[in-house]
Amino acid sequence: MIKISPSVLTADFLTLTEDIRKLEAAGVDMLHLDVMDGEFVPNISFGNPIIKSIKAHTKLPLDVHLMIDRPHRYIDEFAKYADYLSFHFEAGSDNEATLKRIRELGVKSAIVIKPCTEPEEIFNLLPLCDMVLVMSVEPGFGGQKFMPDALRKLSALRDECKRQNLDILLEVDGGINAETAPLAVNAGANVLVAGNYLFSADDMAARVKEIKSI
Repeated sequence: MIKISPSVLTADFLTLTEDIRKLEAAGVDMLHLDVMDGEFVPNISFGNPIIKSIKAHTKLPLDVHLMIDRPHRYIDEFAKYADYLSFHFEAGSDNEATLKRIRELGVKSAIVIKPCTEPEEIFNLLPLCDMVLVMSVEPGFGGQKFMPDALRKLSALRDECKRQNLDILLEVDGGINAETAPLAVNAGANVLVAGNYLFSADDMAARVKEIKSI
């Protein structure tokens, strides 16, 4: 079963409630919220006050993606509203302790790898993860083209999860559209982050249906 996690990064925040209602009606599975600090990535997005507001206006699970430096400093705060909480392997935390802390707070834990990171580097962390996110673009900005090397990484993670007998969601983020979504699913992804492809559409429901039919 393919899950769709639309990224609100490219949405118009003045009409976000309306867009969330459209996404709910279209049958998406969660909302992907990219938190950027201007240090770990060269962009600034939003923080916990926005996430708190979104939480109050939807029953969809919130898939909070921390693109921030030393994320362990903020786990307790973001866990108040997140259903899935992910942070970057490369961001300078004690990754094992951070994953454990997320679970202690009753939130599903996830780790993210950038295009420069090989999947083997996180194999030892998989038992502490409920989800792994593979970036198929450089994190920081929406609307980038899909990097095909992400497919190899998804396949490697799928195989390792089977080897360790782990039931982990594999998420992919960046450049997902009608052409790249089937490739990602065939490689092992079962959660697709789609931003620009959905929010630029006249009919978001039709595009959600298109991806769900893979």
